[in-house]
Amino acid sequence: MSTENLIVQVVVGVMLLALLGFGIATGLRHWRRHRARRKLFMAFEAASAAVLRDVLIPDGSGGHLHIDFLLLTGRGLLVVDFRDVEGVVFGGEHLREWAVMNGTARSTFLNPLETLYDRVAAVRALAGDVPVEGHIICTERAQFPKGRPPHVLRLASLEAEYPPPEQDSTTHPAERYRAAWDELVAHAEPSPLARR
Repeated sequence: MSTENLIVQVVVGVMLLALLGFGIATGLRHWRRHRARRKLFMAFEAASAAVLRDVLIPDGSGGHLHIDFLLLTGRGLLVVDFRDVEGVVFGGEHLREWAVMNGTARSTFLNPLETLYDRVAAVRALAGDVPVEGHIICTERAQFPKGRPPHVLRLASLEAEYPPPEQDSTTHPAERYRAAWDELVAHAEPSPLARR
């Protein structure tokens, strides 16, 4: 075997190993993302009788509002703005922007409570007399050293706030709100802002 052939084989082998490593890394990343998304859906499903994800609803002014998750719970309807931010979050009800510090990186985003209140109002307009609440749900990766602003919950505490029905219960307590839920579902459309 010539030196030239040996070099070609080594280069091809290294390229194949690099492609294999890239494929494994990509597969693991997709698997982790899928597992995290499944855990998120399971938390929402445990706290509700039905879930809508990434929908548009009429805003009452001829437009539409995007809703990350809408849940039918034993307490009524729940509008969820899901935030998967990592780091220390500084925010408050009356602040224009919230800041996130993650190591040396700093980022900001507009106060999400303002748009949450708009979404809750739009759902209330469609739900009639059914109670409607709204929460910004954050994962455990977000820390609030100065305390969480109003209407902000951690994903882990969602089930405690909206407990599932007792094991021996024949119907979910949310079923009393089913007619309003069905009306809302009839007005909901898939959102182009859906997260992949």
